[in-house]
This record gives sequence, C-alpha cells and structure tokens, in this order.
Amino acid sequence: MATILYHVVSSSALLSLGLYHLISTIRNFLKFPHTYSAKLFHPFPPSSSSTTTHDRFRHLHLYFIIASLLIAIIHQLIISADSDPLLKGHTPVHHLTSLQSAALLFLFLLLSISLLISDSHPSLLPLPPDLLFALTSALFFLHSSLSSSKAALQTSDLEAKCDSTAATISALTSFLCLLLACLPRLFPADVSLGAAVCLRGLWELQTGLSLYADAFIPEGCHRLLDVVNGVEGSTKCDLEESKFRAIAILDLAFFVHVMFVMIIVLVTYAVVAKSVGGVRKFGSYDALPTTSSPTDTNHHSHIQMKALAGTQA
Repeated sequence: MATILYHVVSSSALLSLGLYHLISTIRNFLKFPHTYSAKLFHPFPPSSSSTTTHDRFRHLHLYFIIASLLIAIIHQLIISADSDPLLKGHTPVHHLTSLQSAALLFLFLLLSISLLISDSHPSLLPLPPDLLFALTSALFFLHSSLSSSKAALQTSDLEAKCDSTAATISALTSFLCLLLACLPRLFPADVSLGAAVCLRGLWELQTGLSLYADAFIPEGCHRLLDVVNGVEGSTKCDLEESKFRAIAILDLAFFVHVMFVMIIVLVTYAVVAKSVGGVRKFGSYDALPTTSSPTDTNHHSHIQMKALAGTQA
C-alpha cells in the first residue's frame, strides 16, 4: 500500500509540475512574443506585477519541488534497506540501484536549491538560463541511463518494461533541455518539455498500478507475497504468453497516455490564449480599413468614372 501511495504522490507532483510549466510557458509566449525566452523557473503567481504578496509566494514552485525530492530520497533510502529473498549475498541489486536513485535525486535537489539561490540572490550565484538547462539535461540523461540499467538488471519482464519506458521519456526530456540550452527561443521545444514531464507523471502512475495494484496487474501476472513491494522481482508473469500480453498492454497504455498529454497541451493552450486575450498577431501586415466616410466614397467613385470615360473614348 505504501508503494502505491508513493507512486501516486510522485505522479501528482510530476503532473502538476509539467502542467504549471505548460501554463507559464504558453502565457509568456502569448503575452511577450518578441522577448520570449525559455525559462527553467517561472515565479508564482505568473504575474508581471511585483507586490509584497507575490514576492512572498514567488518561490512556492521551488519549495514544492524541494519537498517532493526530499520525500523521494527518503523513500529510496528506506527501500534500499529492505531485504530481497530472491537474491543472495550481502549487496543485493535493488540495494545498489536504490542508492543510485537516491544519489541522482540528491543531484536534482542540489540543482533546485541552486536555482532558488540564483533567483533570490543573483549576486551570490548568478546562473544563466542556458547553463541551468544544460545541467538539467545532464541529470535527465543520468536518469535515463539509470533506468536503462535497472531494466537490464530486473528479474521481472513487466518491471523491466516499465523501467525501459521511463528511460525513454527521460532521454526525450534530456534532449529537449539540451535543445533549449542552445535555442532558448524555440517555443515548441519548451512546450514539449512541459508535456514530457506530464507524460513522465502519468507513466509513474501507470507503473504503480500495473505492478502493485491487484486490480490493474495484467492477467497471468501476480505479485510475489514473500517479496517486499518496490524491489525487483516483486511482480512476475508465469507464462510467456502472459508476459507478452502484459507488455502489449503496457505499450497500449503508453500510447493512451501520449494522446491524453496531447489533449492536455491543446486544452491548456486554448484556455491560456483566451485568458490573455487571444493569440497575438505576428508579422508586418497592416489592417485594411473597414469603414469609410461619405466623402471618401464619392472621391473613389469619381476616380472610377473618369477612368471608365477615358477607356470608352
């Protein structure tokens, strides 16, 4: 039960983080199209005015991330202390992988604290946005590598599939951060970054349900009662046919989540565009006059009649 709860909390945190990034990015692009530039941190609430109340909650977003990372680090440390009956020896695989996850989460925590200090005291730690995106890209690349390693070491094919999909999403997120470090005005990449974080949150929920919730575990697969939840090998499929069917179900669930994220992006864009007064017009076209005075109408008619008379002559 605790493992499922952890996945639900992690999913909610990632989904809210990605949605907040989407809203802030689209709002900044629509309101300031000529000065738009991608940002890793968007102050809360997203308002151009600076008041005492707004300054008080400016870093609420970062505080939320730091608190979530601390909970995740504690969870990984607790999981690493659990014994695994399926593996013999003094250093089980899940012990080392959990410690690696905790170390990687600590690096994300260090980056979040650095971002908080950089925004609160720019003179103390002036970090440019491109450097922040580059560091974030490196951390997501490490997360992708770690998830791939966990998938290769898993004794359960179902858990290995979940880890490999998570590795793919992290690799995509790493690429988008690197792209924004080089091209900070690339709006589609910034929106895709928020969408990738939302997708990661949905997949975290799918992983928890497919591995640890009896009602959502694919048919032919089951949890091993003598194995601690959250370690490798705790959910397995008995037959090859059941394993292939479970993997196909996970692939289908992934595409459903992708479609759902696309709907989130479109709906968010429409709502934000309406709230800021619609999409700004880009380009150098001048609006055509829609009304004219009676004097102007007579003037144009007089010119047209003179041209017609000259043609008939």
